[in-house]
Amino acid sequence: QVQFVESGGGLVQPGGSLRLSCAASGSTFSIYTMAWYRQAPGKERELVATITTSGGTTTYADSVKGRFTISRDNAKNTLYLQMTNLKPEDSAVYYCNYRVVAIQRSWGQGTQVTVSS
Repeated sequence: QVQFVESGGGLVQPGGSLRLSCAASGSTFSIYTMAWYRQAPGKERELVATITTSGGTTTYADSVKGRFTISRDNAKNTLYLQMTNLKPEDSAVYYCNYRVVAIQRSWGQGTQVTVSS
């Protein structure tokens, strides 16, 4: 059973940077498009970024385009999200999972990102 464990969140000032990691167990990580999602209090979970199996194609929500970079290391079964120029509205719990809803696994605990001065 594949599981995802997110890490790297924390408290950062506006304009700061963080790098999130998502460690995946199991052997299927490299064959699926992966994604980062986030959920702020009282809001729906939203898609932040996606990356294809080889990393050749990435997509971003308009709100993070130009500030966030998604990447993956298939040899390490790890997904990353480099976040720069963070804004208070980026505060949320960040999760990783497969992009295709039909094959998504149970959501992990996520990692909390708080952007505040």
